[in-house]
Amino acid sequence: DREINICGHLARHGYVALTIDYALADEGKPEWPRQLHDCKTAVRWLRANAERLHIDPDRIGVMGGSAGGTLSSLVAMTLPSDGLDPVGPRGEFSCAVKCCIDLYGVSDIAKWNEYTVLFGKTFAEAPELYRQASPITYVRANGVPQLIIHGTGDETVAVSQSEDFAEALTKAGSPNELIIVPEAPHSFHLEPEQRDLRPAVFDFLDRHPG
Repeated sequence: DREINICGHLARHGYVALTIDYALADEGKPEWPRQLHDCKTAVRWLRANAERLHIDPDRIGVMGGSAGGTLSSLVAMTLPSDGLDPVGPRGEFSCAVKCCIDLYGVSDIAKWNEYTVLFGKTFAEAPELYRQASPITYVRANGVPQLIIHGTGDETVAVSQSEDFAEALTKAGSPNELIIVPEAPHSFHLEPEQRDLRPAVFDFLDRHPG
C-alpha cells in the first residue's frame, strides 16, 4: 500500500519510480552491510539501464520509510572512501544520488535499541558496527540534500531521531528540511490523515534534480 501510493504519485508527477527489495536480517543470521549493498546496487542498475528506461542517470534520488529511510540516507551520505560501496555487480557505475527523502528512519542506531538482529552483536561488543550503520555518522558539509519526515505519534522510532539528525546536518552546513507531522504514527505514505505531504515532497524533488 505504501509503495503503491508513493510510486503512483511520483509517476503521475512525472518521475520514474522504482521500488526494490533488500536483504532482511534474521536472528542468528546477521546481514549487514548486505542491505546497503542491495540498495547501492539498485542505483547502479538504474544507471546501467538508463538508456533503455529513458531516464537521466545524473538525476537519481532515493526515498524510503522506516528501515528504508535509514538505508536511503546511507546511500545518499556514504562516499566510496567510507568503504561501503559493493565491489559488484556493475562496479563501473557510481552509487551516488542527488537527493534523499527519509521517512521516519533511524539516524543513530546506538540510541535506538540493542539491535542485535542486524549485527549479531550488542553495541558494547561492536560499537563500530552501530556507528557504521547510522546515517548521522556520515554528516558532512555540503552533503546530498535531505528531506526528513517524521510523526510525533511514532512509537517505533522516536521523532527525536529525525530532529537530532536534522540538527546535525544543519550544524555541519548540509542542506536539509525537516517536516514534523503532529500525531502521525510510524509508517505512513504521502497522504496520512494528518497532512497531505505530496506538495512538500514534489517541491523538494523539483528543486533538487541534480
